[in-house]
Amino acid sequence: MTRLRRAVLVGNPNAGKSALFNKLTGARQKIANYPGVTVERKAGRMILPSGEPMELVDLPGAYSLDAASPDEAVTRDVLLGRLAGEARPDLVILVLDANNLEQHLVFAQEVLEQGLPVIAALNMVDLAERDGLTLDAEALGRALGVPVIPTVAVRRRGLEALREAIGTAAQDKPATHVEAKRWHITLPERRLEARHMANAAVLARSTRYTVESKLDQLLLNPWAGPVVLFGLLFVMFQAVFAWATPFADALDSGVSAIAGIVGDLLPEGFLRAFLIEGVFAGVGSVVVFLPQIVILFAFILVMEASGYMARAAFLMDRMMARVGLSGRSFIPLLSSFACAIPGIMATRAIADEKDRLTTILVAPLMTCSARLPVYAVVIAAVIPNTVVGGVVGLQGLVLFCLYLAGIVGAMVVALVLRRSVTRGSASGFIMELPRYQWPVMRDLAMGLWQRAWVFLRRAGTIIFAATIVLWLLLSFPRAAPGESQVDASIAGRIGNGIAVVVEPIGFNRDIAMSLIPALAAREVAVSSLGTIYAVDAENEDVVAAEVTERIAAGWTLPTALAFLAWFVFAPQCLSTIAVARRETNGWKWPLFMVAYLFGLAYIFAGLTYWSALALGL
Repeated sequence: MTRLRRAVLVGNPNAGKSALFNKLTGARQKIANYPGVTVERKAGRMILPSGEPMELVDLPGAYSLDAASPDEAVTRDVLLGRLAGEARPDLVILVLDANNLEQHLVFAQEVLEQGLPVIAALNMVDLAERDGLTLDAEALGRALGVPVIPTVAVRRRGLEALREAIGTAAQDKPATHVEAKRWHITLPERRLEARHMANAAVLARSTRYTVESKLDQLLLNPWAGPVVLFGLLFVMFQAVFAWATPFADALDSGVSAIAGIVGDLLPEGFLRAFLIEGVFAGVGSVVVFLPQIVILFAFILVMEASGYMARAAFLMDRMMARVGLSGRSFIPLLSSFACAIPGIMATRAIADEKDRLTTILVAPLMTCSARLPVYAVVIAAVIPNTVVGGVVGLQGLVLFCLYLAGIVGAMVVALVLRRSVTRGSASGFIMELPRYQWPVMRDLAMGLWQRAWVFLRRAGTIIFAATIVLWLLLSFPRAAPGESQVDASIAGRIGNGIAVVVEPIGFNRDIAMSLIPALAAREVAVSSLGTIYAVDAENEDVVAAEVTERIAAGWTLPTALAFLAWFVFAPQCLSTIAVARRETNGWKWPLFMVAYLFGLAYIFAGLTYWSALALGL
């Protein structure tokens, strides 16, 4: 029986290999793992113009055959014929991204050196043309010494020509390996050769392409780039307060109005207290911060869609290398600004185990969106809404400093860990920079809706449940006439016990009671305080706005600053701890993470409180 001839698709990640594979094979696909490794294997059957079937395998994306990850190791082993029971492929289809041609040609040189028949698919030429870059596929083919076929996989453009070229290459039976051209050995030499070939293949560059190149010279500059990045972050945090205030006030008024209507309709009793003190004062105090969450994510989504976020990662790579982390850690840590759970899960892409473990351990120090309501309510209560220097809002400046403190804390902790319990050197990092483009408003609106829905769903599930449990503990047993309900309650007695531990750092009993349910979700700290103040109030009709007013009236500035410092470092929710346990296959490192984070939170809250007292604040 004649063996089915086999071709493989290779290329850098995001070159469009999967799109080509899907179009060439249609529904004739199967997915499995390579033997002995948890790397996905996609194989399918394509029909050549002659009617002959041919097996097509979509290999994992790789930047080099000097493998730095399991994915790259599989690609290397397939090309070199190292996998047990598998011969070397009969044909290699090298997929090149026309938008990042220079970077892709570095890897292409390694592939061509293997001495296998190669056909190059110059993919996504439509995007290159859109961005003002006209390429000469024939000139590129002469430089590489192989056929180059322009393609647009998603639109099926050039696929018939590619199929014809594959059929022509498959006519020689059995396949004979070509004599490999010797390329440069060192990486700098390969990069220089790739630049020469890419420039030779360019027929024309438009003004737009030139402008984008100049823009990269500014945004990726080691001195000007960080200034632009931190300037954008500063504007973002200013906007969180300045732009969100009208919408937050409207939501607050709406919650207050609904609470007032419910209070008027229902008679005194359990149900009325449950709705007013538990639901509206608790959950309502968190929901009013939805505008801040939306504005924060609007900035993040725009930076991602425009292509700037990848450039921010490039800039941060240099700083992260100084603390022992590679640029591969940046994306998981960036994801942790939204939530540490997907951030920790994203560390699976980090090949080095010590590098990955360090990233998991410091991910909770990134200020997730769940902390924003906590920061917002305390800042609004104790920081004056004034302007510094005529242009900078003081509240936004404080918020920026809190986020910056989390980043600096993570970098310092990473440095300590990499020189102690996770000792090791940083691995290399290669990253492609996408083209600049205007965000698609439909995609932006959908992304904002998804994140707003996640926030509201948390408010309706985790925050609601934790708040109601706290309200029940605050409501029973009932206080005697003249006695404070909080003093008489189960929660109040628990809070008195915890207060003994946290009193030295400036926390009172009410704050102590809010710290425990906040382990369910960071926002619960706000809803807990709202419930505590509602139960403790003489007038039962207390809603979200009262949280800010009670903090402003009852907390000293040193206590408020210590509370903010606590949440910069305190461990995140229980779900984060559970995911860390799953990703590290045990409780050792999650418990270590919880211990060091609680220790840092206590120490820095105390230092903040004592320093503020010493300064007479």
